[in-house]
Amino acid sequence: MTIKVFDFFSGCGGTSAGLQAAGMEIAFGLDLDPDAAATFRANFPGAHFLRKDLTRLRADRVQSLISAARTNPILFCGCAPCQPFSRQNLQRKAEDSRVPLLSHFGRFVRYYRPEFVLVENVPGLQSISEEPGPLPGFANLLRRLDYQFVTATIDCCDYGVPQKRQRFVLLASNIGSIDLPPKTHGSGVGLAPISTVRDWIEDLPAIEAGQECGSVPNHRAANLSPLNLRRIRSTPPGGSRLDWPSELTLDCHAGHSGHTDVYGRLRMDQPASALTTRCISLSNGRFGHPVQDRALSVREAASLQTFARHFRFSGSLNSMARQIGNAVPTLLARRLGECFIGCANSYCSERFRGRI
Repeated sequence: MTIKVFDFFSGCGGTSAGLQAAGMEIAFGLDLDPDAAATFRANFPGAHFLRKDLTRLRADRVQSLISAARTNPILFCGCAPCQPFSRQNLQRKAEDSRVPLLSHFGRFVRYYRPEFVLVENVPGLQSISEEPGPLPGFANLLRRLDYQFVTATIDCCDYGVPQKRQRFVLLASNIGSIDLPPKTHGSGVGLAPISTVRDWIEDLPAIEAGQECGSVPNHRAANLSPLNLRRIRSTPPGGSRLDWPSELTLDCHAGHSGHTDVYGRLRMDQPASALTTRCISLSNGRFGHPVQDRALSVREAASLQTFARHFRFSGSLNSMARQIGNAVPTLLARRLGECFIGCANSYCSERFRGRI
């Protein structure tokens, strides 16, 4: 029995790609960003897509789509933009318009009561705990609607994602109990080794800064100034700006020992740093290629987010980087999706027997 997915903060489709790989059907996507919308539509042509602001969308706007899917279990995804809750957002303001997005997602959960609900975000979501904060309010809604749910902060490395990326997840079901996915990677008995940068990008053709590879979709790297080329050539694998000769040091870094990830290179045989919305920019994090003298290409960044090679992105370089950085790693989404499928297989057959 196939679960139908309604992805309310779809972005480019990282969550949907993972859930589809787990065996679900993507029925619906919603996002306001035009480039993310174009990417989602191109990769999920069978899904109905709305380019709308969820805060301005009436719950009954998708009634016909929900009704058509009711012969199957339904999963609502609410993986809202993470920036308001990120540690990197030091200028976060209480009035940030993105903060109440989880509450607006709750309107749709309350109206339709899907069998399953998935929320994924940065761990900082848990710190917004003042009543009626987004997470406590949403959790209380699920309790009132008789959902069973589990929450945790997990490390994406434990599920095969080649990235040091901590995420908060919530999995909810109104048909029976649901569990978090077991770890698949690590040092324990029966676990696969932690995935590395090498595992996911070493096979891609070499390119230079500012070049694009014609044989691999989106394998395009941002250009570098002559000065930044000198800087990355002075940076060893896994190194940083601390390895440069003094004449290459930026004035703002003189005498400053922090922020060593900026202008840094990745290591081939370790997981990557957490990818951000500027994941192809040398000056915005440890996003330098391990051995080539440039920053990550769009395709390499997408690969480190575990997107399949056939997944194509639309928009400018900066836009594609933003879509990739905002995405849920597809392999993590697949592992979460498998939990919902297990729950559906355990509890759904009797409930849906009369609907098919």
